[in-house]
Amino acid sequence: MPAGKNPALKTNAGARLEVRREVSAGGLIWRLAPDGHVEVVLVRPAGKNTWVLPKGHVEAGESVLEAALREAREESGLEVRPGKPLGQVTYLYSWRSRATDKPIRIFKRVHFFLMEYAGGDPSRHDHEIDEVVWIPLAEARRRASHKSERDLIAKAAHLLAATTSANSPRR
Repeated sequence: MPAGKNPALKTNAGARLEVRREVSAGGLIWRLAPDGHVEVVLVRPAGKNTWVLPKGHVEAGESVLEAALREAREESGLEVRPGKPLGQVTYLYSWRSRATDKPIRIFKRVHFFLMEYAGGDPSRHDHEIDEVVWIPLAEARRRASHKSERDLIAKAAHLLAATTSANSPRR
């Protein structure tokens, strides 16, 4: 695409929609509960009735991992240690600033990482989040609102089973 040109999609009516590509990053924050089971964090964005993994936009000058760590900290109130890349989610949505504006089609790619809990307080989350919960991994797979994130939680369950069993004391 030539520099300065915005891609556009043609609608059924023949009008062209502006298309934007966005990159975000986030993480699946986990810890071992006292009973030895894995718990993870889900957040409920302000004013919404959805449960998601913490994530947000990559800012200028940030790496994807730096953005993921920052967003996890801001949205959960927790300090985390970075782990392995977990995967990417892509989706398409339409957005407009005002009801009278033409919609903009947004192609979004979100990079997710495993993140181990290192401290902090979930009540210190930012204004974009209404609620932060620690829940058992299996429950998180059921409660997450989007299939793509449920799939990532399932992948994390597999990775964490290997990690936590390898690090558990032998009896």
